[in-house]
Amino acid sequence: MKTQTPDVAPRFVYDAFRVDAPSNTLSCHYRLDDWHFTETITLPGGGDWSTPAVHEAARLVFLLAGVSYYKAGAPPVIDLGDHAVTDAERAFLREYYVDGLGEFAYRSKPRLDLTRLEIRGPRLERPAPAGYSPRAGSPLIPFGGGVDSIVTVELLRGCASDASLFVVNRPGDRFNAIEKPAAVTGLPVVRAERVLDPKILRSAELGFRNGHVPVTGVISAIAVLAAAVGGHDAVVMSNEWSASVGTVDVDGRSINHQYSKSMSFEAGFRQVISDAIGGNVAGGVSGKSSGKAGAGIEYFSMLRPFTELWISRRFAGLPQYFDTFRSCNRAFHIDRAKRLDHWCGRCDKCAFIDLILAPFVDAATLREVFDPSAEPLDNPAMVASFGTLLGLIPDAKPWECVGDVNECRVAVQLAALRSDRARTHLVQDLSLRVSGPDSSHHTDPAIAADALLKPIGQHHIPARYLPTDLAAGDDTAADLAR
Repeated sequence: MKTQTPDVAPRFVYDAFRVDAPSNTLSCHYRLDDWHFTETITLPGGGDWSTPAVHEAARLVFLLAGVSYYKAGAPPVIDLGDHAVTDAERAFLREYYVDGLGEFAYRSKPRLDLTRLEIRGPRLERPAPAGYSPRAGSPLIPFGGGVDSIVTVELLRGCASDASLFVVNRPGDRFNAIEKPAAVTGLPVVRAERVLDPKILRSAELGFRNGHVPVTGVISAIAVLAAAVGGHDAVVMSNEWSASVGTVDVDGRSINHQYSKSMSFEAGFRQVISDAIGGNVAGGVSGKSSGKAGAGIEYFSMLRPFTELWISRRFAGLPQYFDTFRSCNRAFHIDRAKRLDHWCGRCDKCAFIDLILAPFVDAATLREVFDPSAEPLDNPAMVASFGTLLGLIPDAKPWECVGDVNECRVAVQLAALRSDRARTHLVQDLSLRVSGPDSSHHTDPAIAADALLKPIGQHHIPARYLPTDLAAGDDTAADLAR
């Protein structure tokens, strides 16, 4: 067995990617010093792998999936080998590594500085995109079984006649937290099977660095590949406005746990897709692009202009999902023996979902959702977790996919006004700490809620998929989207 640790490796190398159409598989090959890594992505449903658009999409997966293996040593140089990239792709890839691994670098001991990362490789001059003719009204919706992706599905009903869910798993694995709400949607599921190199799963044993990677970026690229293979016209994400809000600021630089869900990632990846395949160019961020599918693959988030409060209010009107939706990370544990079939009720994600739904879903229903665990808002032991969400503990926002501090403060104040929360002592105490006379955070919850329950951010949603809340004629939405 090798004993050399990879953190002294001088460079990370992109070796090759190969498409095997008969097995519907893409393999991506990387090298870190003497360590070789191979990742495979299989699309068991098949499709047409022969088009130039598929080749370009496979190349994008190759570029983005490398982050899981680079992280093992985090050397100062990335060598693209013979794989030429455009100037825009190089700039995007560098941001993807530096900002996408921002949390990893910040939390490493000792702390890493990736801002000097160098990406070497030949320059590509592309005369035109590969071109692609999709089926209109056939978006792929990456689906995780939580509030956000469920709301996206329901917003697309009526404007997408041929929508499908998109799910990435290990071969043969299924998560009930995804499969059960997916069944409620009634939509077909397009699947991808992703197999990480086994060595990267033994990081601690082999002396590799380990930590958070921008996995949503990898899933996005795989979804674009699946779209190209299957003839779909769009990949529709469920990333909300607050995903662009950083987790912590360090020396004037924002470190964002959700970077690959942010507007910055979305804008950069859209440009890369547009240059390579087509699409994503008309309309800028105003949502005024053509109502027809173009010669390319659209990539955008359906929820980008909306807050978590807006999304939660929409979800509250979808009771058919209350028995099946799940966002607790314990439901997605790789080890099936440790995987829960219910909300754990103890993690920051459970606390956030309970808090953000509390203004809109009655207390009795939420207690049933979190059964057999105690509802977080009914558990005094969760006060510290809620304190981090509400900004009551300085510089302690969870490294989780949770909402903005102001959204959480408004949520607890609105929940405290509900008659069925009058005896929920934790809710009342937290609301007082946030809005009481001695608080520096005092705001009128009605005024704050009114602002947060409207579209507040820019977006890239094409006109043909535009929700009614952002339709032409809504002056507030149009102004904010400019």
